[in-house]
Amino acid sequence: MYKLFRIFKMILGIISSIIGILLFVTFLFLYFSPQFGAAPKGDDLERINRSKNQLDGKFKNLSETSVEGDMNYTKTLKEYFTKGNKIPDKSIPVNKITSEEIQATADTITKITWFGHSALLIEIDGKKIFLDPMLGDVPAPHPWLGSKRFNDTLPLAIEAIPQLDAILISHDHYDHLDYGSIKKLKDKTARFYVPLGVGAHLKSWGVAPEKITELDWWESASFDGINLVATPARHFSGRGILDRMRTQWSSWVIKGNGSNIFCSGDSGYDTHFKDIGEKYGPFDIALMECGQYDTQWPLIHMMPEETVQATIDVQATLMLPIHWGAFKLALHSWTDPADRVYKAASQANIKITTPIIGEPVILGEASPTSNWWEQYH
Repeated sequence: MYKLFRIFKMILGIISSIIGILLFVTFLFLYFSPQFGAAPKGDDLERINRSKNQLDGKFKNLSETSVEGDMNYTKTLKEYFTKGNKIPDKSIPVNKITSEEIQATADTITKITWFGHSALLIEIDGKKIFLDPMLGDVPAPHPWLGSKRFNDTLPLAIEAIPQLDAILISHDHYDHLDYGSIKKLKDKTARFYVPLGVGAHLKSWGVAPEKITELDWWESASFDGINLVATPARHFSGRGILDRMRTQWSSWVIKGNGSNIFCSGDSGYDTHFKDIGEKYGPFDIALMECGQYDTQWPLIHMMPEETVQATIDVQATLMLPIHWGAFKLALHSWTDPADRVYKAASQANIKITTPIIGEPVILGEASPTSNWWEQYH
């Protein structure tokens, strides 16, 4: 009996040691990996504390919003790995472009190139603006912690992207703010425009503070004739365990001399879309979230039918659905967003463009509408 007790005690000691090592490694990863970014401090933190859009250091939505919704974690985890056509069975199509093509875009043209998910290159009035340039393979702090990109290649390698006039960030989640992408783009970007608090991440990654402009909701900034407005969204933020809601999230208005663009960022449906439309619309195109939704979290992401209604609310002539077609982040099939939003837009008589990744949308000239995803059904 004593021998069995000693064996049991030894096994228990080994298990405890393994758990201790894992906890220690996790601690080191969480506190020392640069991917997690940094918390706002000093003047940046003081400005956050003065914002009317936060309470006790945490940002809040305009309407009461439960981030978790009615989440059944066990059921969700099981369905995430076992149920549905959540990833394509082969790499999805990509239209390759060159840096020379970008450099040759006429100042009179407004061109939008979707890089997948919510990453978009906007060429307007001769300026090049990259929105949420998540160009890495996995939207997570480590490759083991996320699902790989649906396409094997990008329209243009990140190293070949020409000098940019600005990068806009909607919020600090990994599928929008990517450490590796920022590190590679920071020295070829003149300016960064971000919601309050997000600048702390950029500074910790080596972005010069003078390049960064942080905006609260309804605040604006201008550069070289382009007017940018950080507008509300219904979502949340956070990159670590204890920093939820500590930085702001936003949608964006991008207004040039001849084109007016709206990007929803990540957002559940709410009255802010109508307010934005009344203040800054009509828009020539709305780049609208459409993907990663579920009935369990209905307040932080829109259903495709709500995406169409939000497009109507902001008074947009044309809609480009984004936040789909790149990563598995929800329970729906990967083609469900495109199927449903295409149908809903048709029923509401809303003009929609559905380019393949890398295929340009040129306002007033070209708005591709092929149902290219249907070959994967």
